Amino acid sequence: MKKAFKRYLSIPVLTSVVLMIVPLLTTSFLGYFFINNEEYFSSMASTEWISFCLLGIFSQALALTPPTFCALVLGYFWGWQTLPWLFIINLLSIYLINRIVRALDQNRFTGFIEANPKAKKLLESIKTDELKIITLTKLSPVLPFTLTNVIFTLSGAKLKNILLGGFLGMIPRTLVSLWTGTQAKEIQRLLKDPNSGSFQQILLIGLILISLVGLVWVINKAVKRV
Repeated sequence: MKKAFKRYLSIPVLTSVVLMIVPLLTTSFLGYFFINNEEYFSSMASTEWISFCLLGIFSQALALTPPTFCALVLGYFWGWQTLPWLFIINLLSIYLINRIVRALDQNRFTGFIEANPKAKKLLESIKTDELKIITLTKLSPVLPFTLTNVIFTLSGAKLKNILLGGFLGMIPRTLVSLWTGTQAKEIQRLLKDPNSGSFQQILLIGLILISLVGLVWVINKAVKRV
């Protein structure tokens, strides 16, 4: 059983590496594409950018683009009017990831966790404050979007908590990224160094600290409760 457990865990580890590397490669390619076609995207009609927004659902769910990248680009080209669409993109991406992972996993990961007492205890403790942990995790702009959603789904977290926590946690980082995009003067400078402003850096560091401190506090409290 232990060998099978270790063998199964190697798959998520490999997947995690892929989910962190792929967005970096994709955003580099897309950044070059946007920079060289700025005039075209600036002149796109409303129906065209709505279709473009909908593509973001799949690009985020498949770990091709992170939410911050989408917010930066949409903020630069189309401003604050894209805010509702960004929330829709994020929520539908989270839902799509949940459905894909559940269909592929078929509760096998949960079965392996049940066979490991220590892992089971940790998982049970986390479930007592599921919504808080998901919200605090999504608050951090440095934790990969798709990877965290995969982990939450595999952990057996309730879909309503994943959706609500994802929505609440991503409000600040979405607003910061969208605002940064609206303030940028050049798409090239924005995509090469999105956090060049001191104000943006302070906000991002603040979100990371709140997420980290909050997670440590909530998880420790949950473990003691079990």
